[in-house]
Amino acid sequence: MDTYKKLIEERIKKIEELKAINVNPYPQIFNKTNNAADILEKYKNLDKEEKTNNIVSIAGRVMTLRGMGKASFCHIQDETGKIQVYIRQEEIKGQYEVLKKVDLGDIIGIKGTVFRTKTGEISVWAKEIKLLTKSIQPLPEKFHGLKDQETKYRQRYLDLITDQDVKETFKKRTKIIKMVREFLDNYGFLEVETPTLQTTYGGASAKPFKTHLNALNMDVFLSISPELYLKRLVVGGFERVYTICKNFRNEDIDTTHNPEFTMMEFYFAYANYEKLMAMTEELIPNMIKEINGSYEMKIGVDVINFKPPFKRIKFNDFIKDETGIDIDKCRDFESLKKEIVKRKIPNMNINEAKHYGNLLDELYKRVCRPKITQPTFLTHYPVEMIALAKRNEDDPTKINTFQLLVRGAEIVKAYDELNDPIDQRKRLEEQQVLLKRGDQEAMPLDEDFLNALEIGLPPTAGYGLGIDRLVMLITGKESIKDVIFFPFMKKKEE
Repeated sequence: MDTYKKLIEERIKKIEELKAINVNPYPQIFNKTNNAADILEKYKNLDKEEKTNNIVSIAGRVMTLRGMGKASFCHIQDETGKIQVYIRQEEIKGQYEVLKKVDLGDIIGIKGTVFRTKTGEISVWAKEIKLLTKSIQPLPEKFHGLKDQETKYRQRYLDLITDQDVKETFKKRTKIIKMVREFLDNYGFLEVETPTLQTTYGGASAKPFKTHLNALNMDVFLSISPELYLKRLVVGGFERVYTICKNFRNEDIDTTHNPEFTMMEFYFAYANYEKLMAMTEELIPNMIKEINGSYEMKIGVDVINFKPPFKRIKFNDFIKDETGIDIDKCRDFESLKKEIVKRKIPNMNINEAKHYGNLLDELYKRVCRPKITQPTFLTHYPVEMIALAKRNEDDPTKINTFQLLVRGAEIVKAYDELNDPIDQRKRLEEQQVLLKRGDQEAMPLDEDFLNALEIGLPPTAGYGLGIDRLVMLITGKESIKDVIFFPFMKKKEE
């Protein structure tokens, strides 16, 4: 029998022994009134060996345990951190038998007084001890913790127990989302909800997840974007709306993509994309400075400076600077393809591009976007790239749009919303042609959405912020899996 199985059997045996002395290894409740961090802060000025008479009640997981004859020390860990507990056999006579069956990883409750040991550590002197949960599986080896990265993602609960930095990352994630909400609330936006299950998907160029609704015997889709529903609300008279929601896209999984991800989208009536760029320069730098203490932060080998204003460059100029191709002179699929081949542009999957917009996107994402490191607004995309964006009045071949790029990743996408129902119908009909040609990321035609536009959408600017990628930025993480509690993982082979 291997050591691991033997340890499990020993713990199961202890459960039976506890039951034999009428101790429930899984009691219903414990009155926890204090946490580790608050105790350490409140009593930080105690002198060595100074004792108090203040009773505290704490609970947490046993992370260290060592016996010293008739006394024992352990560290228990709760949500806020670790604290040491001192236990004397003679003071908990009826409970010492229980303590002898406690293992690392068990959850216990302690009532006692606070003191500082002669070595200077703030501790709790136990007066009562109660086993709250008997752990059957041992924790990872305490000095090395959980090292296998795949196991950290698959068993996030172990990762959180053994690595406090991971827990801090997710606390920051919650704080970031809260700050985004507060920012929009202060701007007068209303938080709303949109359907996750949709009869017609839309709002982005993405392959959807398809499922079947048995009750109505019809196929439905998981949302790839809340955009079309939020615009309906603007048509209905809500002038500033936002949602923080899950989107689902049946696409690649890599360091910046997860098939289920969190987005914040808002729609701002009577504003334009330039107003939204100003809001971006207000929101993101202030968040980074508040959380990290500076506009500058190191991510990997790069030092990123988020002090506004951000650099701005037009899409056409960016492509020309990086590849030498003037897309204003290559206005169709064949001419652009010919120029790419002529210049021997590397890393291009030309044969997978179905149309001109696809080819532009391929050129941009594979060749040019990775060249951007510092925060940069990329503006005025060609109209073929976003079917829902309004044309620029001075140059109708471009759209009033921007993306915020950092270290080759898209953090924000925003544009003036197309509110001309005739132009919108034409462009969605063009998408239908692409769908029939096999472009799985083209959008279907949503008649109800077009009907809403015909009722009348005021001039509106829309904004999408990738929450997961924003958290990656602010916490300095290199993979999206590090900022999602439960990232999607390939099914583990038995």
